[in-house]
Amino acid sequence: MFEAVIAICALAGEPCDIALLPGHEAGDRATCEAGLDSLVRPEWPGAETRDAPFCREIGQALEFQEVLPGLFVHEGKTAEWEKSNGGDVANIAFVVGARSVAVIDSGSGRHFGEAVWRAVRGVTMLPVSHVIVTHMHPDHALGATVLAAGGAEVVGHPSLDRALADRIGSYLDRLTSELGPKAALGTGPAKVTIPVEDHTSIDLGDRVLMLRSWPTSHTGTDVTVLDRETGTLIAGDLVFDSHTPALDGSLRGWQSVMDDLLSMDVKHVVPGHGAALLDWPAGGTAQQTYLDILARDTEDAIAEGQRLGDAIDTVAAAQADVWELFEAFNPRNATVAFTELEWE
Repeated sequence: MFEAVIAICALAGEPCDIALLPGHEAGDRATCEAGLDSLVRPEWPGAETRDAPFCREIGQALEFQEVLPGLFVHEGKTAEWEKSNGGDVANIAFVVGARSVAVIDSGSGRHFGEAVWRAVRGVTMLPVSHVIVTHMHPDHALGATVLAAGGAEVVGHPSLDRALADRIGSYLDRLTSELGPKAALGTGPAKVTIPVEDHTSIDLGDRVLMLRSWPTSHTGTDVTVLDRETGTLIAGDLVFDSHTPALDGSLRGWQSVMDDLLSMDVKHVVPGHGAALLDWPAGGTAQQTYLDILARDTEDAIAEGQRLGDAIDTVAAAQADVWELFEAFNPRNATVAFTELEWE
């Protein structure tokens, strides 16, 4: 298979890279080249095109596994962003219906969005009708512009646009500093075209996805996707597995949301980090325990009159052997929890 691409460069002139023009794939070079003159070039945040588009053999696709019929999941590494993993640290999914495909999350930048697009094309040539962003964190949200350029509606929480606008500068700085100068090239937030105010549904053709937005919990922008066909909840970072949960919203809110999630009549959950697929509700008990211990230890520290700087060394310390990346994430969680609960 061949794909259409074009050179893009930063507005300052460097760096430059080759960017995918999604939606212009063909089985042979001649067919691909025959449509180049009519291509509509998307806009790349902070970048401009150089020269004319051209065709090449299709680039590298992200690896997905079909965990259940029509449900494909990429299992990200349990790690923080670094050059060795290229920022591949989050789970990403797509669901194939009879008429179209929905992608759920899209990775940490343009390169990931392109690799996700190619993965879908390796399974089906059906249109990608929707890209659903489960929350504002960059490892889930920043590849969506590529899918949108390919014709997908961008689905997310009503607060997602504002949250990304407030943080995009720091996200791009981190991409550049930790993954290299090309990592942020042409990367930016995709504007939500279908906000999930409460509940809504998407019909992919004999495949209905039920979407729900949640109160502030993991973040203030969380959305889940229920694939009714397989009884699977694609939970984004409302559910962590192996990877220490990351609190960027409200601990009390997350505890309440977890109660709701654990009571849902679903068979499986795709977490935002960790295994590609968990049995449910058994797959959520470890996180529920962690959040409860985080709350209890924080309450005790506050009652004892501890300072925040002392409390972060002891809060939830008993969970250190249960979770990976504990030393990186638990102190942040303790800080957020202490700041929230000291005002109760």
